Amino acid sequence: MSSSTVAVLRVSPENVQSRIVELCQLAGLRGALSPLAATILKDNLSWHYPFPGANTTPWQLEGTIRALRGAGFADLSCVQNDVLAGEDRNHYLPILRTHEVPVLDNFRDTDMKWVRYEPVARMRVLHRIYPEGIFLPNTFFGKNLVHLPTVKGHLYTTTAGAMNNALGGLLPTHRHYTHAWVHETLVDLLAIQKEIHKGLFAVMDGTTAGNGPGPGAMIPMIKNVMLASADQVAIDAIAAKMMGFDPMRLPYIRMAHEAGLGVGRPEEITLLGDGDAAAESWGFKAGDTLASRVRRLLFHTPLVNLLVGASEVYKDYLRWPLHDRRVFTRWKRETRWGQLFEQYERGVPVQLGGGPHKSHEAGIAGYEDPEHEKAMHA
Repeated sequence: MSSSTVAVLRVSPENVQSRIVELCQLAGLRGALSPLAATILKDNLSWHYPFPGANTTPWQLEGTIRALRGAGFADLSCVQNDVLAGEDRNHYLPILRTHEVPVLDNFRDTDMKWVRYEPVARMRVLHRIYPEGIFLPNTFFGKNLVHLPTVKGHLYTTTAGAMNNALGGLLPTHRHYTHAWVHETLVDLLAIQKEIHKGLFAVMDGTTAGNGPGPGAMIPMIKNVMLASADQVAIDAIAAKMMGFDPMRLPYIRMAHEAGLGVGRPEEITLLGDGDAAAESWGFKAGDTLASRVRRLLFHTPLVNLLVGASEVYKDYLRWPLHDRRVFTRWKRETRWGQLFEQYERGVPVQLGGGPHKSHEAGIAGYEDPEHEKAMHA
């Protein structure tokens, strides 16, 4: 199986579990990972609140666990750095308990230690960002890693996918220091992952995609697709193309492609599955916010710490209760993906499922109203 292969499938709430298993088989899961190594699941918690499009979905997590177990990978664990809040609000913990997958916190000393690492690859920026040395969680070494990102925009990198997901697992505290050189940071982290892991794979959720300057301030759009690949660059490139961006104009994809860490040119990537879905172009816009523009101006000053704290306060205590919680509630009420999320919320077992793709929701009517557009750019 070529490392430049990406599988894309249309899915529905009725068949998503069985389609994820099929997706992983198409993308060469078994050949991408070492059967002799333990496997880490790295979910994507962009925000500890369950905003649609921002975080790994419960069906994405459960379907990937089922695909791994079906392929013979029994020794699984899930590594997270937001266990108490995000894992609970996004309903991962009951899934992990049901499937007997232990949760490890990369900032809990009893779970893992941060050890100094000297990369073989030339580092673009990490050696300057962390002049005292590059430290990584010791439990990552010698294991397979499966990323679980979503299809969404990002205010610093235009899109955020499999490569971006390494930020939450491999970097110690002060991750915001990397934002001034985030594209180079993502390339450095992918080079490190290729050195320390036995195998890499990604399963990306585009059932509800995030349009806008995420991981916050997004418009949830129902797109009913999922992607998988062993090539972290290729899956990000195809997701970017589907969102409506030219992948090779995104510096992190272009640099990774030029460094030989993966394939970023869509014409060089073999697509499997539903080709018509992979050919879509949704016309997403990355956008920008006033807060992000101010933060970029302060990246190289001590004031960046105050701004990061203020941003968290704004998201958690203003934006979520005044706006985004209503978006989330409406998504749960009015979309079938939201209703599936509520099923996980209520602890109702979700069957493996099967059958044809049946969901035709193209978006959530009323989300793109002037009030929401104004809020996006606040």
